Amino acid sequence: MRSVSRWFTRSAEFIAALMLAAMFLTFLLQIYSRYIMLQPFGWTLELCLILWVWLVFFGCAFMVRDRDHVTFDIFYLAAPRTLRQVLALISAAAIVIGMAWSLLPTLDYIDWMKIRKTTTVENPLTGNKIPMRTIFSVYAIFMVAIIIRYAWRFVVVLRKGPPDEDHDLPGHEADPPHLRHGEDVV
Repeated sequence: MRSVSRWFTRSAEFIAALMLAAMFLTFLLQIYSRYIMLQPFGWTLELCLILWVWLVFFGCAFMVRDRDHVTFDIFYLAAPRTLRQVLALISAAAIVIGMAWSLLPTLDYIDWMKIRKTTTVENPLTGNKIPMRTIFSVYAIFMVAIIIRYAWRFVVVLRKGPPDEDHDLPGHEADPPHLRHGEDVV
């Protein structure tokens, strides 16, 4: 199971790196066409924006860990373990319920977006403009991934208790060193 998870994570990182590289090369082409050729390509800006949308939602769905998020957890960490477990269960359930509740209306709206198309970016194989449904479909992927992820988190918290490792600070000791009176700590 761990090797499958590692393979999936590496694959997601590779896809995100490809999107970032494509966005960077498109940006360089945009600079070249605008300032060297003095005839800007209109599609480069739109392609950069499309790649940015995909990069953000794809990355958040498959690569960003819970401990990577900014949290305000002073009261959470000060609470006893059982209360932290209840709070973790409530937050995981709220995310699953909220995302699941809004999934069908979101899918309906994304499907409606098929009538709108990109302004300048065309499919290189067909030459047709790309429907906005295709571009914003990554948000549906993001929603489904978050629903699955937090449903699994709910099960893990229910079995093992609150996830305290999400709140560890790198390079920070959980317990402060004990000071003796009159000694300096280096």
